[in-house]
Amino acid sequence: MPEIAADSELSEVAQQMSTQARTFLSTTTQVASGGFPGAELSLLLLATSDLLSAGARLAAIVDVVPVERFEPDAGRETDVDPLRTALAQMFDGFDDYVEVSDPVLSSEVASATVSGDLACVAAEVAKGLQHYDDGHELEGLWWWQFSYLSIWGERASSALRVLQGVLAHLRLDVDDDVAAEAEYDALHA
Repeated sequence: MPEIAADSELSEVAQQMSTQARTFLSTTTQVASGGFPGAELSLLLLATSDLLSAGARLAAIVDVVPVERFEPDAGRETDVDPLRTALAQMFDGFDDYVEVSDPVLSSEVASATVSGDLACVAAEVAKGLQHYDDGHELEGLWWWQFSYLSIWGERASSALRVLQGVLAHLRLDVDDDVAAEAEYDALHA
């Protein structure tokens, strides 16, 4: 007997979340391995945005409650240290950033890293994927929802903001002479 009825809305949400989790994990792994030179930031921006969109859908639905009140063993946790290390090397020079820890309750500032954020997100969505792939669809959905609200949603949002900011600086920060020449060319074309 399936854990979630195949034609239910929860089944659709779980399937979409599993697809986004796989895409995020694949993209971050391929980017970290150097598979997309020159497109790293754009691909990570897209994969993280898509994953956050799936997470927002999880937050918009009623709380998922598994039938069993304990979490089945999903097996070995995904080792994200190689991913974190590879991303840190790739992000050398802009990996570290500061953020407001809890913008709702405090103005305290904390340090973070993009590589650490993306690795944390990868670990959390991979754990939900382990449950899902083991046939515990409802448990996987519960884990993704819970960890979105408690961990990976915030980490992915922070990473997304930094990735977008770095990409904006790379594309928009130009020397004044280059900007003036482009403006002149545009006005006289």
